[in-house]
Amino acid sequence: MIGVAESLDATAETAVRKAAELRSPGRMLVSSMLAGAFIGVGEVLLLAAVSPLVAGHSPWVKLVEGAVFPIALTMVMFAGAQLFTSNVLVMTVGALAGRTGRRDLAGSWGFSLLGNLAGAFGFAALVHASGVLAAPAAQRMLAELVHGKEALGGGELFWRGVLCNFLVCLAVWMFGRVEGDGAKALVLWLPVLVFVAVGFEHCVADMALYALGVLDGSASVGGLLRTLLYVVPGNAVGGAVLVGLAYWVAGRPARPA
Repeated sequence: MIGVAESLDATAETAVRKAAELRSPGRMLVSSMLAGAFIGVGEVLLLAAVSPLVAGHSPWVKLVEGAVFPIALTMVMFAGAQLFTSNVLVMTVGALAGRTGRRDLAGSWGFSLLGNLAGAFGFAALVHASGVLAAPAAQRMLAELVHGKEALGGGELFWRGVLCNFLVCLAVWMFGRVEGDGAKALVLWLPVLVFVAVGFEHCVADMALYALGVLDGSASVGGLLRTLLYVVPGNAVGGAVLVGLAYWVAGRPARPA
C-alpha cells in the first residue's frame, strides 16, 4: 500500500495535470460529459434492476441499490473522466500543496460540474429514446426517488451531500493508495455502497436521476436546480474538508525545525 505522504504527492501531481487540461476546454468538456454519462449508467442500472424489488416490497431494496450503483464510479476511475466530486478532492490537495492555484480549483470544479450536467442529460436522452425504463415499475420508482428528494429540506440535502462526498472521495483516495485492479475495484465499491444504501446525496447522480425524470415528465428543471443548490456545496465541503484537508493535515511531511 502506498503511504499517505506519497499519496498526497501523487494527488497533487494529478491536480497539476487537471489544471493543464483547462487549457484544452473541448477535451475537458468531452471528458466531463463522459463522467456524467457514466454516473447515468449507474442510475439506469439501479432503476432497471431494483424497481421489480420495490414493486414486490422486498426488504433488500436498499442493499441491492448500494450493490449495483458503484459501477458508475468504477467506470469513471478505470476509464478516466472528469467527475466534479472527485475533482473536489484532487484540486483541494493540489492547492494545499501549492502545486495549483485557486483559479485552477475554481475552473476545474466549475467546468467539470457543467460538463457532468450536459453528459447526464445527453445520456438520459438516449435512454429515454431507447425505452428501457418504460416499464411501470421503473417509472414509479423514478418518480418516487425524485419526490423523495424534493421532500427534503435544504439542510438535509446539504448534510447528506457532505456525507456523500466524504465517502466518495474516501473511495477515490483509497483507490490511489492500493495496488492491483481487484483491490482498486473493491475500495471503490464499498464506500459507494454505503452512500447509496443509506441515502446520501451525490450532485451528479442527482443530475442523472432528474434528467431521466424531466424527460419522462416526473421531474422538473426547477426541482433539479433546487436540489443542486444545496447538494453541490455539501459535496464540496465533504470532499475538500473531510478528506482533502483532513489528510493534508494528518499526512503531509513535517517541516524541518
